[in-house]
Amino acid sequence: MWGGRFAAGPAAIMTEINASIRFDQKLYRQDIRGSKAHCAMLVRQGLISAAEGKKIQGGLDTILREIEAGKFKIDPALEDIHMHVEARLSDLIGKPAGRLHTARSRNDQVATDFRLWVRDAIDKIDAGLKDLQLTLLRRAEDYADTVMPGFTHLQAAQPVTFGHHLMAYVEMVGRDRSRLNDARARLNESPLGAAALAGTSLPIDRDSTAKELGFARPMANSLDAVADRDYALEFLSAASICAVHLSRLAEEIVIWTSAQFRFVSLSDAFTTGSSIMPQKRNPDAAELVRGKVGRIVGSLNALLITMKGLPMTYGKDMQEDKEPTFDAVENLELCIAATAGMIADLKANKPRMQDAAGEGYTTATDLADWCVRKLDMPFRQAHHVAGSLVRLAETQDKPLEALTLAEMQSVEKRISKDVFAVLGVQNSVKSRVSYGGTAPANVKKQVARWRKLLDAEKLAGKKKTRDKA
Repeated sequence: MWGGRFAAGPAAIMTEINASIRFDQKLYRQDIRGSKAHCAMLVRQGLISAAEGKKIQGGLDTILREIEAGKFKIDPALEDIHMHVEARLSDLIGKPAGRLHTARSRNDQVATDFRLWVRDAIDKIDAGLKDLQLTLLRRAEDYADTVMPGFTHLQAAQPVTFGHHLMAYVEMVGRDRSRLNDARARLNESPLGAAALAGTSLPIDRDSTAKELGFARPMANSLDAVADRDYALEFLSAASICAVHLSRLAEEIVIWTSAQFRFVSLSDAFTTGSSIMPQKRNPDAAELVRGKVGRIVGSLNALLITMKGLPMTYGKDMQEDKEPTFDAVENLELCIAATAGMIADLKANKPRMQDAAGEGYTTATDLADWCVRKLDMPFRQAHHVAGSLVRLAETQDKPLEALTLAEMQSVEKRISKDVFAVLGVQNSVKSRVSYGGTAPANVKKQVARWRKLLDAEKLAGKKKTRDKA
């Protein structure tokens, strides 16, 4: 490619460290798509002939078919996917292949390819996250009335419903999707036509190639166009936050399936056994989701460190952008699918959950709230009264609702028998009707709200597809 300047070939170790074809061959679809758009623009601008353009387009289509059929030969001497496509195009159509690189550099070519790849990855991940939301919604509806303990510090705090707990993850995944879509909007500008770093003197039409490739606009600064990897960093940041959310849910599944909790069970499909302990059923799928967050966050950190000291514009260091991004995408997609599978598979142990919800005096706040509401008591005083009654119940090793009215009145004489209506865990969750609260009626409303939002997305997607057609 640069034989006119160099008289000798590279050392073997240089060839090894310089080559990226081992991993960047993943970009073949995007590389061919970008080349086809560039070729069409060159024809429209009169920079190459229509006949040459036709040969180039036909050759690129042939290469795409060869790669997808597994018939494309990889040669380590051709360092990247761009050179492979160009060399094969030359084999197929001869001299016109050399016209394709008119007004283009590998710098803007790889920047375009990688943006397209990350954009495609975001779309695929977003679809997986939407499926996870729908799975969570189905199970939240199934368990809208199922009572369980809510925790702070992993200590039983107040009764909640399992449906409400699952809906918390619907909200979290919704934010993950929002972050990814924000990142997609910012990356959706085309570097193609920036050339090596300064643009070109040839009369190209960057608006047309941007439109053909589905970008909102061309990037406004040629230096920024080839130097920028913000889009990969932003994607990896959003992916890392998403992975952390999946890891938190995975950790809860690990806890819930333990013999000490027994809140939920998973089938053979998402568990493994032990080579020595025949009784074991290990939640390995959840543990692996929890574990893979390290790789995804590590990918973000790796690219941040790669980019932190680079001057404008392109440096070969930036070749290190792809492997961590590819790895993060692969593992995040796997984690999303595994999480959706586990949520669909799990079965709640309703009696055990309800029993646990009543342990640890979880209705003490309901008692304090009753004192505020019925006795017009300042909350700090009500908190003291409820705490005193908890201490009394603890000394007798019984739940709050098992105290007699006389025992309660020994702490606060104005307490009436009406207090017992708020002390059961079922009564507690039903009373939490404030917006965002755990009441079963609230859970069902939130399920309906989210279904409506996701249905609207589906309709908007269909309209967008029709508009494109």
